Amino acid sequence: MKQAHMLTRHRDIQNWVTDRSGRPAIARVRDRFGDERAQLKLRFSHQNEGREDIGMSPCSWTAWLAELDRQNLALKVDATGDCELVSRQAMN
Repeated sequence: MKQAHMLTRHRDIQNWVTDRSGRPAIARVRDRFGDERAQLKLRFSHQNEGREDIGMSPCSWTAWLAELDRQNLALKVDATGDCELVSRQAMN
């Protein structure tokens, strides 16, 4: 069984990602009603080498972390180095 934990503090998230050669990225996407929202992503140098994600743009940590808080998200990480963005409400 993989042990997972949640990161919510900005410094912890940024350190975890940068220690693994990751960078923040953001895209503006439309939902099925046509409303625009921000989609957050973390890009790691070992993923998608030679390919860029369509619509994803590198952004500052400040902008990425502000959107993370606005969407009430946390970074769920496990011992294997996998991570995903999850609702902070899912932590309870």
